[in-house]
Amino acid sequence: MKIEKVNDNQIRCTLTREDLEDRHIKISELAYGSAKAKSLFKDMVEQANYEFGFETNDIPLMVEAIPLPSESIVLIITKVEYPDELDTRFSKFSEADDDFTDLGNAGQPPVIKGAADILELFERIKKENEKTADSEQGTDDITEEQAEADVVKLFVFDKFDDVRRISHVLDGFYSGRNDLYRDASSNKYYLVAHKSEHTPKEFNKVCNIISEYAYQKNYVPANEAFFKEHGNVIIEEAAIQTLAVL
Repeated sequence: MKIEKVNDNQIRCTLTREDLEDRHIKISELAYGSAKAKSLFKDMVEQANYEFGFETNDIPLMVEAIPLPSESIVLIITKVEYPDELDTRFSKFSEADDDFTDLGNAGQPPVIKGAADILELFERIKKENEKTADSEQGTDDITEEQAEADVVKLFVFDKFDDVRRISHVLDGFYSGRNDLYRDASSNKYYLVAHKSEHTPKEFNKVCNIISEYAYQKNYVPANEAFFKEHGNVIIEEAAIQTLAVL
């Protein structure tokens, strides 16, 4: 289990197949909120608090689950000030309930109450993956042709810190080409992201995550040509990957 601090309000948790096997937990089992699954989520919150001081207290959290190859899963966990504004793609959590009253003394981090919510999210992702696999059967030629075509998206960031944050969120998940530019007149940052070798489904997930930090504009090649001509290049080819290690 790997936990990384993105910023004071957000952490990134990676669960590998080995992590689940060590605890004798199957992905399908997570949907039922077993004692082992609840213990896993408790440990994640406690470890984040111990390593980074990620205290949840009474603050609601929003969680997005990103399925990775080999049955690994990434959880993006973010504190939110206004839970009523949470997107329906995220699960809501609150402080500990009776299931966790025996877990520790005062001063220990609270344990999420809504574990079942995120477990249901895992199950939905699993079912969606199965549906996608079924729908791809019999359309291999079309799928391969579409998958090989590159797709390019343009995102606009108000602050450089937001670009840096998204680079840590996508670290290890997105490996496509991406270029970062800065418009001196507006002081905004432009990220041009390519699908590259990713599947359409993977790239769509990447774009959805980036959209949490930026807004999307219609991409035309002339935009990049303008930025390059006027010397506004910040990082070429691997901006997200470069910033992720800084």
